[in-house]
Amino acid sequence: MRPLRASEIRGTWATLLLPVDASDGIDYSRLADEIDILLASGCDGIYSNGTAGEFHTLLEDEFDRIAELLAARCERAGVPFQIGVSHMSGQISRERLRRAVALRPSAVQVILPDWYPVTLEEAEIFLTTMGEIAGGIGLVLYNPPHAKRRLLPEELGRLAQAVPDLVGAKLAGGDAAWYAAMQPVFQRLSVFIPGHALATGILHGAHGSYSNVACLHPGGAKRWNELIYRDPVRALEIESRIVAFMRDHILPFRERDGYSNTALDKLLAAIGGWAPIGTRVRWPYCSVPTEEATRLREIARRQIPELFSASL
Repeated sequence: MRPLRASEIRGTWATLLLPVDASDGIDYSRLADEIDILLASGCDGIYSNGTAGEFHTLLEDEFDRIAELLAARCERAGVPFQIGVSHMSGQISRERLRRAVALRPSAVQVILPDWYPVTLEEAEIFLTTMGEIAGGIGLVLYNPPHAKRRLLPEELGRLAQAVPDLVGAKLAGGDAAWYAAMQPVFQRLSVFIPGHALATGILHGAHGSYSNVACLHPGGAKRWNELIYRDPVRALEIESRIVAFMRDHILPFRERDGYSNTALDKLLAAIGGWAPIGTRVRWPYCSVPTEEATRLREIARRQIPELFSASL
């Protein structure tokens, strides 16, 4: 696959969620079926080994097998793909990247080393080295709210200027002041924000989402993305109902019960019912019971029917 420039990384990208069996192994047959469904969904690309893909649990042979499976199917379909080479250890991230570049992804996703928080200088050193290894394949920096070093807009701008191989960032978004401070960064990097805030984000200058809404329904998430450009008022109204559904029915599982974001993403996929993934997450993390997905399925379809419609 041809490496993508910052200006080409746009839209709604879907994450790979791991189908986990009763022995805590990955069901690669179901994973292949999931990839095929995502390829048919119309999403702008697929990425592996994000938080929702449980990158922090993967053994190295599992990482390789997932990456190879995604690359082969996306190459055959002509759909862009990104491989997440992230790990809390910079050394392991570096070695994952050395192997991933042979698969010719459209870009690679990285986190900053995350056991002890890095300085901004150390972040630049890390990203510069990763860019050299990537050999022309762009880096997308994943900097979530729980990162040990959460970057400010001006710090992202400095890294974008210092590291030419940095082409994108996956961020938590923010308020109007955050978007105002991010405007120079938007000129240099592809900046993706959370899926449930996509309409607001795009209208303030962001470029797309590695989307939790695509976990709920990938095709619906892509159609909503397109609606933002045709009818922003309607798209914002739909966003308000997506946000309300997440706030009232999904986030309580994390805030009240302590489930991980991965468990919530798998719950969304089970509610959507679009792929054979299931709600099971890998040891030692707990899974939201499947019956909760059954209970919430009708609520989701009633509250945000547009995501489940064949057209928007």
